[in-house]
Amino acid sequence: MAATATPSPTAGLHRKPVATLSRNPADPRSHVDWGLLIGVLVIAAMGLVAIYTATYQSRTIAGLDTFYFVKRQGLAVVVGLVGLVVVMMIDYHKLREMALRIYLATLALLVAVLVVARAQNGIDAWFNIGPFQVQPSEFAKVALVLVLAAYAANDRSKGSTLSFQRFVVALAIVAVPTGLVLVQPDLGTASALVVIAMAILLVAGAQWKHIVLVTAMALISGAILIGTGQLARDQQDRLTVYLTQDSTPRTPEQKRAQYQLANAKAAIADGGLTGQGYLNGAYTNGAYVPEQHTDFVFSAIAEQFGLVGSVVLLAAYGFVILRMWRIARLAKDQLGALIATGALALVAWHVFENMGMNMGLVPVTGIPLPLVSYGGSSVVAILVLVGLVESVHMRRFV
Repeated sequence: MAATATPSPTAGLHRKPVATLSRNPADPRSHVDWGLLIGVLVIAAMGLVAIYTATYQSRTIAGLDTFYFVKRQGLAVVVGLVGLVVVMMIDYHKLREMALRIYLATLALLVAVLVVARAQNGIDAWFNIGPFQVQPSEFAKVALVLVLAAYAANDRSKGSTLSFQRFVVALAIVAVPTGLVLVQPDLGTASALVVIAMAILLVAGAQWKHIVLVTAMALISGAILIGTGQLARDQQDRLTVYLTQDSTPRTPEQKRAQYQLANAKAAIADGGLTGQGYLNGAYTNGAYVPEQHTDFVFSAIAEQFGLVGSVVLLAAYGFVILRMWRIARLAKDQLGALIATGALALVAWHVFENMGMNMGLVPVTGIPLPLVSYGGSSVVAILVLVGLVESVHMRRFV
């Protein structure tokens, strides 16, 4: 009787294809940029600490919940992270197909906020939804990155430069939301939209002479607005205070603007090298800087943690910006590169403008410090944009 062969314990294993033993190298889940995610989480954590320290003393004296703003900001971070994960799991090429609809929906919201929203601090920019406020202009930044990248990338198959005709159409795409934002009026967000556009169009192959022409036209238009008094009063006061920081203000509005800027600069100077310490600082604890937990949160950080703390925060931003630059370089197509470029430009401009206005180096425009300034719409929009950049990185081999 013939002997029965005993099967080898590893026989079945050898017959399985190698692909079943490990994740496919092209699987998007294998290419998450964890460095970028960790970077934004670190900055968001710094923001929670900064908001708490900027509001702790005043709310303690008033007998109010000292974690009120922190809890609301934390909720925004959670919502933003959910949005980040959802967006990063979607192929950005599919989002490209939805870009026009997202853009038009955003324009509808910008129009609606002018019609029905209740004015807050002289600006018709928010919808009040129960205890929360939604600011459509923050999401307009994300929509513009997507739609402009989708439009400009279409031209790459026709040559290395963006034709003047398509350049003009791209400017029209930018002009509509920018105009609606200026009507609110919100000069800071308008400047961010312009920076996004210039960065994307330059990388897309726009010619320098076209960029210079449009820049000159914008500067002339701005000069005309200022010279004819068409600029909103609060914006005129901020510009006047910026240009004459050491002069005596002529109006109560200018006095308030100068008071805010002077105390923000003093708080930063008071921080010195290592700062006054956690929950310490005469200017922060004395609430001498209006809106310190929002537009002027950097002054609270600088006063308490000094130059060292400020450099740490700047280093975190620099790390995130470098990761976005790397993703733009590694993107498999022009669409992905333009999306990452737009996100990079937005974050870099916000950091430059916010810190600059805190130090009196640029005019005060009310632009938030990304993931640090208190503001749910800004936090959610930035995190969703990071998710879009992650989608680009995850699919560079697909």
